[in-house]
Amino acid sequence: MSQKKCTFAFAFILGDSHMTQMIPFDYSQLLRQVKQRVSQAQQRAIYAANEELLRMYWDIGEMLSSAQKLEGWGNGTLERLATDINNLYPEVKGFSPRNCRFMIQFFEEYNKELTMVKSITQPPVAQLETNTKPLVSQLQSNMKPPVSQLPKYNFELPIKHLSWSHNILLIQQVKDIRARYWYMTQCVVNHWSRRYLAETIKLDYYNQHGALANNFDTTLPTVESDDVKSMLKDPYIFDMLTFTDQYNERDIEIGLTKHIEKFLVEMGAGFAFMGRQYHIEVSGDDYYIDMLMYNAFLHRYMVIELKNTEFKPEYIGKLNFYCSAVDDILCREGDNKTIGLLLCRTKDRIKAEYALRDIAKPIGVSDYELGQALPNDLRSSLPTIEEIEAELE
Repeated sequence: MSQKKCTFAFAFILGDSHMTQMIPFDYSQLLRQVKQRVSQAQQRAIYAANEELLRMYWDIGEMLSSAQKLEGWGNGTLERLATDINNLYPEVKGFSPRNCRFMIQFFEEYNKELTMVKSITQPPVAQLETNTKPLVSQLQSNMKPPVSQLPKYNFELPIKHLSWSHNILLIQQVKDIRARYWYMTQCVVNHWSRRYLAETIKLDYYNQHGALANNFDTTLPTVESDDVKSMLKDPYIFDMLTFTDQYNERDIEIGLTKHIEKFLVEMGAGFAFMGRQYHIEVSGDDYYIDMLMYNAFLHRYMVIELKNTEFKPEYIGKLNFYCSAVDDILCREGDNKTIGLLLCRTKDRIKAEYALRDIAKPIGVSDYELGQALPNDLRSSLPTIEEIEAELE
């Protein structure tokens, strides 16, 4: 080895501040790779430790549940057990009587709903996905399947990827098994903290966002898809509109336009109303979009089609056509893909998912509800405003 090469080698090994600038490779890239591997190992260790903790709580919950049913003991035994475990293992936390009751509930809840597979052939670390894409695909975070189609509750599901406090919160506050599954997948995919999960349950995110049929995951980048899904609802509540007689889509459009301020509040933050029966021309023919909006936060147009019927698959084709036309005719530099929103009286989610499956434009299908009008016979028996004012005078 030449003297010059030796100097470079020793400078790199000894960390000579004057010589490190002459290292003949991309050191920053090497550092990034090493940091990434260390971070990956730390993350795997955390996931493995969390999974083992949940397995332990599951097994202990099973032991306590079985013993309680056989012997019929009460809370006094749990308190004694908690004290003894804490004395034997003072460094181990989580064995209060209250947490022991949670272990029993954890076991009984999932053992009651569906059979939980306790043994997994691979060790926990080997099972951990190195990236989230396969996990997201497996969880199908945007689906709300019927109970019969839910996979078995085992440690292959989001349970093992959630903390103990996440799992207990869901068991206590979300009794609908489909809703619980949806919240689980959202926690894993979007990294929801326990506090944020509690807030979404309080605000009933499942019924507002989980029921929205859409194809955003396949037509938009992940970040944009999450933003759009968090912005849209299902159902929309247009309680400012009441109709006593027959009405059609045009009546709803006119009513929403008259109550535009309340309509914009219901649609959410950042929406601007561009117009109803918005005219566009394609190949010399005139077309009229029911309602057109623009969201300043998402930087995209939204085409809204209103239907005073239940969902029909053919509605998607027309909405897809409008989204393509708006992309070409109205969008300017900086605007993102136009999204479509179909508002129907009711929808069958499975039909809607099939209709959206191979559509290239991002489209969502949601229900809407109108305010309840008073029956005609009751309305006629109420005093008018003039009569009330005269009585007050």
